[in-house]
Amino acid sequence: MIKTKKDIVSGVAHKVPVDLRDALTSDLKALAVWNDITPLARNEWICWIIFVKKDETRKEHIKRTIKELKEGMRRPCCWFGCIHRINKPISSSVQSMLGKKSKSK
Repeated sequence: MIKTKKDIVSGVAHKVPVDLRDALTSDLKALAVWNDITPLARNEWICWIIFVKKDETRKEHIKRTIKELKEGMRRPCCWFGCIHRINKPISSSVQSMLGKKSKSK
């Protein structure tokens, strides 16, 4: 149970990073949606944010996360799911997407 606005529920494989926590706690509407989505959905948002390599891209992903949560999006658009889940094998569709992504670099 959430007791304060600093208590934010995490995902399945990921904890909420500090920069995302700060953004969520500064926007109560986004925080309400965050706390209402499933753990898997939260996990996908977190993974989508931490997956990037550049700080400026990460900041943009956080900004977009807040905006899209407030617009009612419950999962990041076009994200193929967290590849860090160790309790489940990577599906063939995700393996295919990962293969396409690595070939395009």
